[in-house]
Amino acid sequence: MLRQPRLDAPGLLQDVMARGIERRKLFRDDKDRNSFLDRLADILEETQTQCYAWALIPNHFHILLRTGPTPLSKVMRRLMTGYAVTFNIRHRRSGHLFQNRYKSVVCEEDPYLLELIRYIHLNPLRARLVEDLKSLDKYQWSGHSVLIGKQKNPLVPEIPPAIKEDKYLAEKTVEDVLQYFGKSLKEARRKYRQFVERGIKQGRREDLQGGGLIRSSGGDKAVLLGLKREEREKGDARILGSGDFVSTTLEQSERILEKKYLPKRPIQELIEFVAIRTGIPPELICSGSRKPRISDARSIIAHMAVEETGHAATDVARYLGIKQTSVLQSVKKGRLLSAGFGQDA
Repeated sequence: MLRQPRLDAPGLLQDVMARGIERRKLFRDDKDRNSFLDRLADILEETQTQCYAWALIPNHFHILLRTGPTPLSKVMRRLMTGYAVTFNIRHRRSGHLFQNRYKSVVCEEDPYLLELIRYIHLNPLRARLVEDLKSLDKYQWSGHSVLIGKQKNPLVPEIPPAIKEDKYLAEKTVEDVLQYFGKSLKEARRKYRQFVERGIKQGRREDLQGGGLIRSSGGDKAVLLGLKREEREKGDARILGSGDFVSTTLEQSERILEKKYLPKRPIQELIEFVAIRTGIPPELICSGSRKPRISDARSIIAHMAVEETGHAATDVARYLGIKQTSVLQSVKKGRLLSAGFGQDA
C-alpha cells in the first residue's frame, strides 16, 4: 500500500511519535536522554516550533508540536538524523536507529489539546516506568514535572542570558498550557495535576489516534452504520478531529503541496513588487528598520513568499534581513495586511 503524503501547514497541532528499530532502545542512559532534549530544545527555538507535551520512553519518544514557518518534516529530520548520528558514534554502532518514518497526526485544537497533553505525560506511568502520580511528579523525562514546577525546563536552550532579550518559546509554551487551568501559577499547577490524575484510569485511548468521527466515537465503526451517507463525517487516519476539521485541513495541505511543485515567484521580485505598491525603496524594506510602514511591507512579502509561493522561511529571512524566528510572526501579520492588497503586477 502506498503511503499517503504527510499533512503540514504553519500553525497545525501535530501529535508525533517515533520508535526504535525493532523496538530497540532509543535511550540507553541519561546521557542519551539529555543529548536528545538538548538537540530538541535548540531546534524548537530556531524553527519557532512549540512543544506542548513530551515523554521519553526507552524505545520511543512522543511529542506534541505546533509547527511554525519551518515544515514538520524538516524539524523531524534535523532532530532524528542528528540524534541518530550522535547515538551511533557514542555507542559504536552503525545502521538505522529509528523504525521507519515517524508517525504524525494533525489534531483539532479545541477538543484535543489538553487531552493529548495529559495522555502523553501519562506515558511513563502506562509504561510502568513510575509507580504512581507522585513518582511521575518527579520523573525527569517527561514534560509533566516541568508543568507542576518540580523540574527545570530542559527545552529551554542553554544560551547566555545576555544574548536573549525575550523569553524563550519553550517558556511561553508552558505559560500557555497553564493558563487553561487557572489565573495564578499556584492554582494552575494544582488544577493541572488534578486533571492529569483524573486521566490515569483511562489507560490507552483509541479515540486519540486519528480518523475523524470514527476515532471520536472511540474507534467503533458500528456507530456510523445507522447514519445516512450525508451525515457521516469525513475521516482520515492522518487527522484527529471532526469531519469539518478533516476537510479544512486536507484542503489547506493540498494547497501547500500544490505550491511546493509550482515555479516559485522569486523573492526579489516580490520585494520589488511590494516596493512599487507601497512607495518604499527595496533597500529600506530589507534594512531591518522597525518603522511601522516598513515592517508592514516586510510582513506582506513574508506572507506572499511563504504561504503564496512556497519559499522556505530561511530564504525569506535572508532576503528581508530578519531572523528566521521572526518570519512566522511576519507571515501571520502579512496575511491580515494582504487582504485587498492585490498581487497583480
